[in-house]
Amino acid sequence: MSASVAPISNASANQSAMTREALLARARDLAPRLRERAARCAKERKVPAETIADYHDAGFLKLAQPKRYGGLEISWEVLCEISQILAAADGSQAWIHRIMADHAQMVSTFPAECQDEVWGENTETLISAAFDPSGRAKRVKGGFQFSGRHRFASGIDHAQWLICGGFIEDGDRLDGPHFFLVPKSQVTVLDDWDTIGLEGTGSNTFVVDNVFLPEHRFLNGEKARIGEGPGTAVNTAPVYRTPRGGVTSTGFAALSVGMAKGVLDEWLALTRPRMARGVAVAEQPGSLFAAAEASAGIAAAEALYTSTISGSMRRIEAGEKLNDFDLLTARRNVSYSVKLAVEAGTRLFSASGASALFNNQRISQQYRNLLASGAHFAVSWDAHGPNYARKLLAG
Repeated sequence: MSASVAPISNASANQSAMTREALLARARDLAPRLRERAARCAKERKVPAETIADYHDAGFLKLAQPKRYGGLEISWEVLCEISQILAAADGSQAWIHRIMADHAQMVSTFPAECQDEVWGENTETLISAAFDPSGRAKRVKGGFQFSGRHRFASGIDHAQWLICGGFIEDGDRLDGPHFFLVPKSQVTVLDDWDTIGLEGTGSNTFVVDNVFLPEHRFLNGEKARIGEGPGTAVNTAPVYRTPRGGVTSTGFAALSVGMAKGVLDEWLALTRPRMARGVAVAEQPGSLFAAAEASAGIAAAEALYTSTISGSMRRIEAGEKLNDFDLLTARRNVSYSVKLAVEAGTRLFSASGASALFNNQRISQQYRNLLASGAHFAVSWDAHGPNYARKLLAG
């Protein structure tokens, strides 16, 4: 248990006390610990158990979990703020926090029987996921026979259940994509996560081989993408009506912006005392322009994604439904926000000098994490920018 983070020992008593300010303060208290563990996290290719324990103690893994399972049902905006703070300390450990909170939100939209199966006996249960629809399901009596090879399951070392993307085979037709929930005990995990960025997320591949899944472990993808999963009938807080995709992807933008801020922090620490051939590097025009341009780019990226999530949540809270163009706009904003963050980090790294090339430099690790965060399909500008433009031009 973290010495600096008071645990939530009585969830029902603490739910009302967990204000936005208190949660953000806990995130700031945790950030130095994540920074200290960053190199070890990358080397071991998974988040340290101590960090998972700290997240449990702080209540951070239950932010989007239903109150009936000891959760906080916190706003998506606050989740993004916490992600950004943690990511400035270490991208990998922050990534695992964010996706596990996200996956709790998603399981909360599965049928109620499924939620009971996951959290009924252990409210500390964690969920990993592989959303790429590589799985195949065949309808059988009472459910599905499911198989698939699923990549990029971040945090799988610490999870007990796995969300799988996939299609239902209907003759020659594929119906979906949809989502299926599988116990980790029924899959084979492949230790294949060996990367140049976000090394510590432990995003290994897992294989499902003809496993029977009862009907209640199925979530219709179309319903999920408009925030109308069956679980919203019992979990009525606005966070559970958040459409999957463009709006929930603001969490990835929060991580990327946080990592870019981390690069800026490391660049400032490196540059302020730095001398080059007897001249203060901080006084050189290139450094001044790098600092100005990068900080402005990060601020613009933050403003873009935060306005997207706050505007979307106000409408959801008012009972509105976001239309297809709203979701395309959200994807545009999220992907452009990440693009700005990566460009800002690249500007700073390019102005860091040769010493930043060493793997033991904090700025090097932060920058690699930032680059890796921008490679996620959910934030691909090349994919989502044209999709938005196509709809815009069609009128």
